[in-house]
Amino acid sequence: MLSPPSSAQQRLTELRHLLQQASYEYYVLDAPTMEDAVYDRLYRELQALEQQYPDWITPDSPTQRVGEKSASQFHSGQHNIPLYSLENAFDYGELKDWEQRWQRVEEAQIPTTQAPATQTPGILLNPTQPYAYVCELKIDGNALALTYENGVLVRGMTRGDGIRGEDITQNVKTIRTIPLRLQIDRPPKWLEIRGEAFLPLSSFDAINQERQTKGEALFANPRNAAAGTLRQLDSKIVAQRKLDFFAYTLHWLVEDGEEFPEESLEDAPEEGKTAAVQPRSQWQALEFLQAMGFRVNPHREYCPDLNAVTAYCDRWNEARHDLPYMTDGVVIKLDSMDLQERLGFTQKFPRWAIAYKYPAEEVPTVLEDLTFQVGRTGAVTPVAELRPVLLAGTTVSRATLHNADRLAELDLHRGDTVVVRKAGEIIPEVLRVLPELRPPGAPPCALPSHCPACGSILVRPEGEAVTRCVNSSCPAIVRGSLMHWVSRGALDINNVGEKLLAQLLETGLVHSIADLYNLTVEQLLQLDRMGQKSAEKVVAAIATSKAQPWSRVLYGLGIRLVGSVNAQTLSQAFPTVEQLAAAEPSAIASVYGIGSEIAQSVQEWFQIPSNQALVAALQAAGLSFSGDVTPLPPIADTPIAGKTFVITGTLPTLKRDQVKTMIQQAGGKVTDSVSKKTDYVVVGTEAGSKLEKAQTLGITILSEEEFLELMF
Repeated sequence: MLSPPSSAQQRLTELRHLLQQASYEYYVLDAPTMEDAVYDRLYRELQALEQQYPDWITPDSPTQRVGEKSASQFHSGQHNIPLYSLENAFDYGELKDWEQRWQRVEEAQIPTTQAPATQTPGILLNPTQPYAYVCELKIDGNALALTYENGVLVRGMTRGDGIRGEDITQNVKTIRTIPLRLQIDRPPKWLEIRGEAFLPLSSFDAINQERQTKGEALFANPRNAAAGTLRQLDSKIVAQRKLDFFAYTLHWLVEDGEEFPEESLEDAPEEGKTAAVQPRSQWQALEFLQAMGFRVNPHREYCPDLNAVTAYCDRWNEARHDLPYMTDGVVIKLDSMDLQERLGFTQKFPRWAIAYKYPAEEVPTVLEDLTFQVGRTGAVTPVAELRPVLLAGTTVSRATLHNADRLAELDLHRGDTVVVRKAGEIIPEVLRVLPELRPPGAPPCALPSHCPACGSILVRPEGEAVTRCVNSSCPAIVRGSLMHWVSRGALDINNVGEKLLAQLLETGLVHSIADLYNLTVEQLLQLDRMGQKSAEKVVAAIATSKAQPWSRVLYGLGIRLVGSVNAQTLSQAFPTVEQLAAAEPSAIASVYGIGSEIAQSVQEWFQIPSNQALVAALQAAGLSFSGDVTPLPPIADTPIAGKTFVITGTLPTLKRDQVKTMIQQAGGKVTDSVSKKTDYVVVGTEAGSKLEKAQTLGITILSEEEFLELMF
């Protein structure tokens, strides 16, 4: 190891400090003090010294923001602390309900004789008085968890499922508003920062302009673009896209014997640094994050009560459209961290925070055409082809119209100006028509009389809203059936996706589900871009699917109204396909959870000759249409028949879906909320408010062990 002389060591430290401070002033404070030419000269000097003494390169050096090598893959890892999602409120009534819920929890914990705790200015901890909130704009980006050890960034993780995420540290280092070293004196040994990575609208527009020039597909919205950027294997590409970051909370680990200094946040030990003082309020935490070198949303606001919160939400409902980034709501947190700790979490959400979501945006556009999609059950769905319009951050050009009744209700004509919104902020839908803007002579829209895929006459069964093609050989139905058959919830056939199925249909190698099991490697090699190994994998995956149980095969058949849960129930009640096919509708409907409509659909499906031929062909191919299932006892004979259950918390060995299925199969009912009609509440760890309500109502509470004793 070549050690630099003391003068070079000192210069390395000095250069890193100067460049880090300059980056902080430029990217975080938006108040640059160093000219670009000076920064570039110092940066090149640091590069030269580090090339001369490579063993002295530190992880927090400004030269390490962009890696020299691309990552081969991202590795999954467990979060140090779970990332909980937030409960949503869509109106002020729901905000008030949330406030009342956490106040009831707090009042139940604090004796009325307890003196108010020490409080920061404006924070009242006495449960009989108002509490303060902190409002922050809800950034439409991607959550990150950043780990710092002794003040140096060592890991950056995506949110993932909240328990596990992907380690994207090298990409995180490219974000200039994330410090590689904290501007803090005597930092804690371990500190985790939570925040949102996002693409400013200017960066998003520049990326899409470049992609359009190259003939590449455009990103739909800034959030998707940010997510795709964070998962780039080449960190140089990430750096070019200029992601930004707002920090919003922090966690730290206090080891045995470690104490936090008593200095206030204002008493910084040296210029540009702050003391490691543990914040006791959300407002202090945001100030502390900013002092450590992070960007914190400048539009945060301290609100002494819920009236101030709603005023903040009202103000930003309009002002948000002028922001340089996307936001879809407001995050509201109780300011006192002592109160946050006392309130804790439900199974899914913190009790002390909530997200107020703004109503879905509505925009006008023009209906240019009407097309029709045919699904695997033959259902014909009209689709509005729209003049592309930006809606809630996404370019929308299509919207479903559901069925003929919806068409008639809207009275759509080609060329109409329509108002579009996002249902649940996800699915575009046509809300209403503006007939006063209708072009003269515009033709009305209606469903066709014949199937657009095969030309067969369409039918609409009495009492149904859906119009269907009943030709089982219809190419659209066959394609949809194949996609359903290979899907994860059904036969779960890897390496067989939509593109391959389209090729198989176009070349005539496959005409039905059963034809998949006759495919050979030699046949597959005739397809475009299909090599020997790929063909072998496809054939092997199809062969492996023969081992799937009877319940999955039944679900894979795609019988209308028979979902995965109903398929499991039916396969238990009818252990062979012959028994199910021969059963009267009344016998099928008598199975708990299977009504007369499902029973009728099952019987009709098995009466169609082409479906009978499909079952016979699949049986000949070796798929399982029976199971060694012990028939369920009659519902009247089970100890929980007719009883209502609620399941809450994490159970030691069973999954909640397993418990739900066991209850339903034994004649019980499972609901989501506790009421006076609830008979039992099955409780695991972190049970939350449902357990509290059950205790208040005097409902029988069962552990997993007690539940199993009751069942068996």
